[in-house]
Amino acid sequence: MNLTDTQPVAGDRRRWFALAIVMTAAFMDLVDVTIVNVAIPSIQRSEGATFSQIQWITAGYALAFAAGLVTGGRLGDIHGRKRIFLIGIGGFTLASALCGFAVNPEMLVASRILQGAMAALMVPQVLSIVHATFPAHERGKVFGLFGAIVGLGAVSGPLLGALLTEWNLFGLEWRPIFLINLPVGIAGLILGSRFITESKAPRALKLDLVGVALVTLGLLMVIYPLTRGEELGWPVWGYVSMAGAVVVLAALVAYERRKSARDGSPLIELSLFRVKSFAAGIAVQTVFGIALGIFFLVWTLYMQTGLGWSALRAGLTGVPFSVAVSAAAGMSVQLLVPRYGRKVLQAGALVMAAGVLLYIWESERYGLGITSWQMALPLVVMGVGMGLIVAPLTDAVLSEVPREHAGSASGLINTVQQMGNALGLGLVSVVFFGVIDERLTPAEVGPAFADGFQHALGWVAAVMGLIFLLMFALPKRPAQHVEGAGEDTPVAEKEPALVS
Repeated sequence: MNLTDTQPVAGDRRRWFALAIVMTAAFMDLVDVTIVNVAIPSIQRSEGATFSQIQWITAGYALAFAAGLVTGGRLGDIHGRKRIFLIGIGGFTLASALCGFAVNPEMLVASRILQGAMAALMVPQVLSIVHATFPAHERGKVFGLFGAIVGLGAVSGPLLGALLTEWNLFGLEWRPIFLINLPVGIAGLILGSRFITESKAPRALKLDLVGVALVTLGLLMVIYPLTRGEELGWPVWGYVSMAGAVVVLAALVAYERRKSARDGSPLIELSLFRVKSFAAGIAVQTVFGIALGIFFLVWTLYMQTGLGWSALRAGLTGVPFSVAVSAAAGMSVQLLVPRYGRKVLQAGALVMAAGVLLYIWESERYGLGITSWQMALPLVVMGVGMGLIVAPLTDAVLSEVPREHAGSASGLINTVQQMGNALGLGLVSVVFFGVIDERLTPAEVGPAFADGFQHALGWVAAVMGLIFLLMFALPKRPAQHVEGAGEDTPVAEKEPALVS
């Protein structure tokens, strides 16, 4: 059975215009995830945002994106991928404008949540549109181009954010990092309506909005108390809320069981968790997302607020990390994993932990006088470790999943990775801001942020150790079978590495 109700036509030149449009949209989302971090200190200074508000500027996007990913894919299958893509890119562009013209931190947080929700409509359609537009023999080349776009987005996002913030175009300070999406989004909306061919899945799964609501509520009941707890003095209601999240999770499991029995289209396919490697892999993805959520926000604050570096210097400092991730990811998939299997991923966890510990040591040794060159070694080590994990992890997690559930499984992997990221951003208030006094004199800011950075990285190193242990439950040699998930598996869910 084919994924779409129409066959791709190889001779149709419009498909290349369609490819350029959806690739641009994917790039816009990838860059938007990374571009914000480097501008956070500028936003905090100019808008007077609290610690919890700057966490929500990033966590709100990740939470909305995670909660809507599976539903966004199913909406495209049901109502047409072109239609949902255009709604998503139009809404993303509008949300970007609201972010750029936000008059206070509260409006910026709300606009970022809307932006994440619109990305959840837009992103799942990208590869489904490619699948519907290109014949099978051309898709390998197209997916290769997407891989290049992912790498380019990872490298260019922080640099672009640094340059736009540093240039202070028209006196707008940080706002151009969002406003740059406007001309790109408008062009995508106009050209997409003309060149993208509509497609649907002939037998699409039904929506599970109750499941989405329960997942979102459960996460909010954990993340909101974490982000606000430090500044509110850890009130009792925060602990009650986090405990209540367990009840919501139990209700979610019970509902999903009933939903599966009733119409076979739950948000979460619970039978997948009987597969040991998948259950462990989901835990790895979640915990890895937590580690990354903590590191990237804390790292930015350390360099710009603690060390007093410019956004441009901070962005350039991160280039060795991005290059190392891209290089190691390519080697991992093509050369190492086929030969050594699971050991490559476990080595990646240990190498990344070693890089984190080296970073802590250098931060302590050089203090506030540390330079970008001195940071390069730990960042390259961390980047190599991360690259060894991120590229082959999805296939390792999916390798023992039954063929008929490959789409649901990979969609769930994407979702939990984003949820882990949101949870990590929430935990920043505990592992970083929790050891920093909000009432600091200018002379105390640098040492306090350096101490907070070292403390937070200690937690990241511990998390990487936990990931190493969890990886023992992954298969020793992951099967290379994601492409064989079946023609009726939504391709946006089969290619999760290309979702930010």
